[in-house]
Amino acid sequence: MLFMEGGMAFEMNDNKLVESEKLSLLGLKPNELREIAVGCGLPAFVGKQLSDWLYSKKVKSLELMTNLSKAARRDLSAKFVIGCSEPVHRMSSVDGTVKYLYRTARGYVETVYIPDGQRATLCVSCQVGCKMGCKFCMTGRQGFVAQLSTAEILNQIYSLPERDSLTNIVFMGQGEPFDNLDNVLRATEVLTSEWGYGWSPKRITVSSVGLEKGLRRFLDESKCHLAISLHHPEPEKRAELMPAERAYSIRQVVNTLKNYDFCRKMPMADTAKQRRLSFEYIVFRGINDSRRHADSLIRLLDGLDCRINLIRFHSIPETPLQGTDEDSMVAFRDYLTSHGLFTTIRASRGQDIYAACGLLTTAQQEEDARESIG
Repeated sequence: MLFMEGGMAFEMNDNKLVESEKLSLLGLKPNELREIAVGCGLPAFVGKQLSDWLYSKKVKSLELMTNLSKAARRDLSAKFVIGCSEPVHRMSSVDGTVKYLYRTARGYVETVYIPDGQRATLCVSCQVGCKMGCKFCMTGRQGFVAQLSTAEILNQIYSLPERDSLTNIVFMGQGEPFDNLDNVLRATEVLTSEWGYGWSPKRITVSSVGLEKGLRRFLDESKCHLAISLHHPEPEKRAELMPAERAYSIRQVVNTLKNYDFCRKMPMADTAKQRRLSFEYIVFRGINDSRRHADSLIRLLDGLDCRINLIRFHSIPETPLQGTDEDSMVAFRDYLTSHGLFTTIRASRGQDIYAACGLLTTAQQEEDARESIG
């Protein structure tokens, strides 16, 4: 596979990453593929053929593009690769969840496949590690390593063994999507365009702590669902859990959201909305699970047309945080719902393979790779 990092290309040679002159085709738009074809001395219509092979047929080698001449395939292969690679490791949970490990130019990322009856959701990553440093998240403990290229984001779908069974994709894996927004937006464009996968934006949810500049861009440029990582309704306490609060206040995030029609409560005649706003809320014992916290949530989100997803906390090393008990979560949910905030308790999946919310990390794989190299 070709790995992209910081505008440079790398490939594997004797189990080591070396700089390559080849570029990845995965993630490119039809007009860009047309330019590539013309640049290789091929007819412009070859660009459309390339797009069809990539996004409709999803081939994994240029050699499989059989309606291109052998000479055309040879010329393209001299400069380009598809940009896909199989996962290097798989872990299966007792509940059917599967966690895959992918290698990228600057390390590894984990991707989680979650089958559930007629639905099958893929939780994808957008960064190796994360800059946000949330106290309850193993990825935050890992720290930031690198941005994923568009090809590396899409490869988690492109090379997934269960790819054809997917019904939904959530950008809730490793990394902060709005901190790598160019590549996330390009990936979602490929997924939702007629020339790409042709998915409805309603099948995709992008999650963020609420980086303000990225938030506005996403709201303006995308039609995918939005999920905001909230976790505490009081800014001072939220900052203790999520350092990003100090730079990107949840109150400012809410004020920004109120400027967009799909986020606001509307008269009954105008309720047919295509886009959904939700807030993710990990429930911690004694930290954010009281009646006071519920009332603060109700006040904070007043006027928004949204839902709350309550999430069980999965303990991580060296933290005093504890998850609240089931009865308290149910009471918290029922209180919010009775006050007009549609609230659900998210089912916990893949905990036994460390695939549940907040447990994704490739820090050990990074360490093992460094040791093997040298």
